[in-house]
Amino acid sequence: MNDRLCEPGTSRPAGPRRRFRRTLGRVLVATLAGGAAAGVVLMLLPQERPQPAVPPAAGPPRQAPALTAVTYGVPAALPGLTALVARQEQRVRAQPRDARAWAVLGAAYAERGRRTGDAADYPRADRALRTSLEVRGTRNTEALDGLAALALARRDFPAAKRYGEEALKAAPKRWSAYPPLIDAYTGLGDHKAAQQALDKLLGLRTGAQERPAVMARAAAVYRDRGWREDAVAQLTDAAAAARTPAERAAWLTGVGQLAWERGDLPDALRHFEAALRLDPEQSAASVGRARTLAALGRTTEALSGYRAALARQPDPAVLLELGELYESRGQERLAAEQYARLRTAVEQAVAGGVDEELLIGRFEADHGEAPDAVERLRDEWRRQPGTEVADALGWALHRAGEDSEALSYATAATDKTKGGGVRSALYAFHRGMIEGELDRYGPARRHLEEALRINPYFSPLGVPAARRALRTLGEPPPGEPPGEEGWEG
Repeated sequence: MNDRLCEPGTSRPAGPRRRFRRTLGRVLVATLAGGAAAGVVLMLLPQERPQPAVPPAAGPPRQAPALTAVTYGVPAALPGLTALVARQEQRVRAQPRDARAWAVLGAAYAERGRRTGDAADYPRADRALRTSLEVRGTRNTEALDGLAALALARRDFPAAKRYGEEALKAAPKRWSAYPPLIDAYTGLGDHKAAQQALDKLLGLRTGAQERPAVMARAAAVYRDRGWREDAVAQLTDAAAAARTPAERAAWLTGVGQLAWERGDLPDALRHFEAALRLDPEQSAASVGRARTLAALGRTTEALSGYRAALARQPDPAVLLELGELYESRGQERLAAEQYARLRTAVEQAVAGGVDEELLIGRFEADHGEAPDAVERLRDEWRRQPGTEVADALGWALHRAGEDSEALSYATAATDKTKGGGVRSALYAFHRGMIEGELDRYGPARRHLEEALRINPYFSPLGVPAARRALRTLGEPPPGEPPGEEGWEG
C-alpha cells in the first residue's frame, strides 16, 4: 500500500511538542544504615503531610479489617488504611524496635499509595519496610511481602520477583507469598512460571478468609491466557465470598473490567456501579464507569466521572485516557490540558520511585516523538519484557516507520505460542495496522476485524482508525487464502 493506514503525528496536542526528559529515571531510596532504627524514627515518618485525626472510639473497628488486609494482601477500605497508618506511626514512635509494627506500617503506606495513586507514600513504605528488615533480619517474611507489594505498585517487576522469592524461600507454605510472585512473573513475560506459581497456590490449604483473594489471582492468570469465562467465574465467586465491602468492591470492579474488555457495556456498568455503592473510593471502578459511559454515548456523565476521579488524584493513565476522549471529540485545547497535567503527574510518580516508562512510551508514540518512545520502550523491554511492553514497543516502532521489526513485537503480544494469550482489542488493532503497512492485507483485515469483534469500543481514537483502515483495505478478493496467521483464540 502506498498510503499509510494511519498518519504518524495525528491527534497531537496544539502547540510545540515537548518530550519527556530522559532524566526521569527511577528514584532509588537508600537503605537505612545498620542499627539506626531508633534514631531515625521521626525522620522516617511523614511530617510534611499531617494525617487526619482518628476518633479513638472509631479506630479499632476500622483498623481491624485494614490490618488483616495489609497482612494478607487483600483489598482494604481507604478510611481503614488511613486509621491503620496513624496507629502504626504512633506504635513505632513508642516502640522503634518493633519489627512487625514497621512492616505493617510499610505495607499500609504501600497499599494506601496504590489505592489513592499518591506515589509520595512509596518512599515512606520503603523506609519503614527496610527498617523492619534492619530490626529483625532478612528472614522477615512480613517485610519481604511488603517490599514485593511495593515493587509491584512501582512497576518494578524484577524487584518484586526477588523479594517474593526470598519470602517464599523463608516460608514455602504461606499462601500470601504467591500472588505477588505471580504478578511479577507476568510482568516479566514469564507466563510458565506464573502458571506454576498459581498451581502451587491452588494446591495449598487456605481458609474462607483467604480464598477470595486466591480466586481473584487465578482469574488474573486465566485472563492473561485468554480464558475469559474461567476468569469471570473466579472473580464472580470471589466477590460472592468476600468478607468486607472493600474486598467485594475490588472483585466486582474486576468483573466489570472483564465485561468492558469483551465490549459488554451494560454488564460492565452494572458491576462498576455496584462496586462504587460498596466502596465510593474505589478509583478503578470510578474510572471504569466513566469509560463505559463514554462508550454508551453518555459523554457529559462520562466527563463528569473522569473529572471527579482526577480531582482525588491525577493518575497519569487516566489523564491520557481523558485527553484521548477529548481528542476524539475534536476538543484539542482540552486534550492538550490533560497532556500537560499528565507530564506533571508522571514527574510526581517517578519521584516516588514508580517506573512510568511504559506509559510515557505509549504517550510519546501517539502524541509526541515516536523515536523517543522506541528508545524508552527498548530499555523497558530489556528490563522487564512483559506482554504490555511488547505491544507498546511494537506500536512505537510502527509509528517510527519501522514496521518489519514492529511486527515481531506485535506478534509476541498477540500470539499464544509466544505468550500473548490475552484477548486484547488494542493489541489486535496494533498488529492489524502494522500488517497493513507491510502489505499483509489478509492478516491485517482479520486482526482489525478481530479488534472490533473483541470490543467495538476499545478506544475513542483507535476504533475510528480501525474502521478507516478496513475501508482502505476493502473486501478480500474472491478465493483469497486465509493466510498463515488465522484468528487468535
